[in-house]
Amino acid sequence: MPHRADRCPCGSGIPLAQCCARYHAGEPAPSPEALMRSRYSAFALNLTDYLLASWHSATRPAELAPDDATRWLRLEVLESGEQGDEGRVHFRAIFREGRRFGVLEEASRFRREAGRWAYLDGTPSVSRLKPGRNDPCPCGSGRKLKQCCGAG
Repeated sequence: MPHRADRCPCGSGIPLAQCCARYHAGEPAPSPEALMRSRYSAFALNLTDYLLASWHSATRPAELAPDDATRWLRLEVLESGEQGDEGRVHFRAIFREGRRFGVLEEASRFRREAGRWAYLDGTPSVSRLKPGRNDPCPCGSGRKLKQCCGAG
């Protein structure tokens, strides 16, 4: 098993170079779920150019500022699918801002553009997590919060 720091942020458990980095480098994502996972990894790695490039031209913002305040901890894909040139992914992402934890849950829509999957839009909801020191860490490590992301 690769060292945790070498693993892809998307949660696949495989090295970044064999997972989402290839999409970041320009290889087309084969499915809406693969694109969504690569976009999550891009958020975790602050790859704003990739985020903009993988956004559908109909909804793409003019610019996207890097976000150094948010640390993305874990991704859970709840449901995904595609039909023709339309796709959907429902996911939950755990993040940390300062000492506070949160959950972003989104039902995202994807559409092919010029033969490639692109993020169209989504319906997000954000809520706060308040784990106790002895609760399992929200990052999914299996350790207690106080021994993991809550240490220090």
